[in-house]
Amino acid sequence: MKRLHLVHFVLAALLVCGCEPSIPAPTPKPEQPGNTETPETPQEPETPETPQEPEQPQEPEVPSDPTKLTGTIIGSQYSVDYNNGNSQSTTVNTKDKVFDGNYDTFFASYDRSQTWVGLDLGKKHVITKVGWSPRVDHQDRVQLALFEGANEADFSDAVPIYIVKEPGVNRTMQYADVDCSRGFRYVRYVSPNDVRCNVAEVEFHGYASEGDDSKLYQLTNLPTVVINTYGAKEITSKEVEIGANVYIISQDGTDLLSTKNTGVRGRGNASWDFPKKPYRLKFESKQSPLGAPASAKKWTLISNYGDKTLMRNMLAFEVSRNVGQSYTPFCHPVDVIVNGEYRGCYQLCDQVEAASGRVEAKDGYLIEIDAYAYNEDVWFNSTRNTPVTIKHPDEDDITDQQIAFITDYFNKMEAAVFATNYKDETNGYRKYLDVDSFLRNFIIGEFCGNTDTFWSVYMYKDAGEGKLYTGPAWDYDLGFENDYRTYPINNLNEYIYVWKGSAASDAVKNMVTRIVKEDPAAKARLIEIWEAALANGLSDLAADLDAYAELLKESQDLNFKRWKILNQYVHMNFQALGSYDAEVKFVRDYITARLTKFDQLLRR
Repeated sequence: MKRLHLVHFVLAALLVCGCEPSIPAPTPKPEQPGNTETPETPQEPETPETPQEPEQPQEPEVPSDPTKLTGTIIGSQYSVDYNNGNSQSTTVNTKDKVFDGNYDTFFASYDRSQTWVGLDLGKKHVITKVGWSPRVDHQDRVQLALFEGANEADFSDAVPIYIVKEPGVNRTMQYADVDCSRGFRYVRYVSPNDVRCNVAEVEFHGYASEGDDSKLYQLTNLPTVVINTYGAKEITSKEVEIGANVYIISQDGTDLLSTKNTGVRGRGNASWDFPKKPYRLKFESKQSPLGAPASAKKWTLISNYGDKTLMRNMLAFEVSRNVGQSYTPFCHPVDVIVNGEYRGCYQLCDQVEAASGRVEAKDGYLIEIDAYAYNEDVWFNSTRNTPVTIKHPDEDDITDQQIAFITDYFNKMEAAVFATNYKDETNGYRKYLDVDSFLRNFIIGEFCGNTDTFWSVYMYKDAGEGKLYTGPAWDYDLGFENDYRTYPINNLNEYIYVWKGSAASDAVKNMVTRIVKEDPAAKARLIEIWEAALANGLSDLAADLDAYAELLKESQDLNFKRWKILNQYVHMNFQALGSYDAEVKFVRDYITARLTKFDQLLRR
């Protein structure tokens, strides 16, 4: 059973708007070194033989040399006139210039982002090749441009067919084969963020065909999540959902989850203020994306902006499984596209909620000791001034009686921890609190070096006589030595929560001390759980890290081309090492040292 989850995880993931007149015949391009492709006149597809089984009609045979396609030019309405104070224009640097065969002309959009240029092909075509050339002396401005295909004129059903991963070459067409079997009527080149397109030439090659969905395009070896909001609206709120079509392409392009009427909004606390935004998806009907255990409507896209390894949450979830928590959130790394723009490497995760396959408390309560509780709809302060958010039942369903019940129960638990007989196994705090889950959560937070383990603590209770369970683990982007407030963790001769940790209240911090330091039975049980976790794979966590680094290799490269922060201090960083490999090595070294240090702290 050791490493079973991660092996399956890695193997699965590594399978590898205005219009203008039709385009005139392009003027020949000047000959350039390395640009020797001259399209030949395409041959007509051979007439397929009469199929023996009429009920299974065959597609026309693919031409041996698919042609360069023409059609009606479509795209962003306005261009920019650089020679006239960056003014809005419809006559200078217009979108027809990318189809005129001249490297010295270009399309420059007036808006800096969310702009594009493409073709209405009139009917569906399978695209076999795309080509591009940057505006002269602006080679970097094509990097991370996306080619997309669609069959709705507003591109609300668009999927990617290619991403440009490197800068372009002056006065040279670069080409890429397209491995996508779907037929598209509309095709486009979408500008990278903040570059106004600035592309000299764009080409689409292919052949007329309905195509099929047997093979779609993934940006990397990771699944690709495509979010096309209605009207291409930007996602600007954590409270207001907007509608979207969402597609999740996986299994090397052979598996597609296609949804309509999906709600999307922002999420997070501090993370919502980062340039790379986190999101929440709410499908119209329950889904199990990427083989997730839960079938549910709500899912999260975690941005990991301040975590330059892009894996700290995944590592913490491995620790959670090692220590035996009853529920560890599902999580899978993905590449994300929003309205044709590449947004980076994210993690598609469970929404923490009371539901089958998630927190098993559908008929009970899910709460969170939460320093931000005052921002929530339903919350209370305990008698010892601990802020607590009630997550389930939600604000639309919960009754006053239910609020009173869980508030009273939490107060009784908290009082029992501080009572003189708190160690009594029958009448002490164990009457209200499941000790094993509390100790497991403690190990996860302290071993992973999470400053905020007790700033935000999920707890849940089954209906009836069930106790309060602690978990699940969540939000570990500051873990594994990624917080200037606690660095260097392994030099502390005490648990983090005592010396430098954040807690939602003094009562929470004192409660932890009462249980893990002053209750001999709980302390002995803590060591037992730790030793079992080591035997269950925790001692091999550095190997898990290396497997994740290999899995993320291609995606992280794109992510840090989009978010150029490897040399920057962001969020709570205390260092900026300048490379992904250096960031990974640092966490590996932390894990090795922490295995020894945490063991010493437990056995004092």
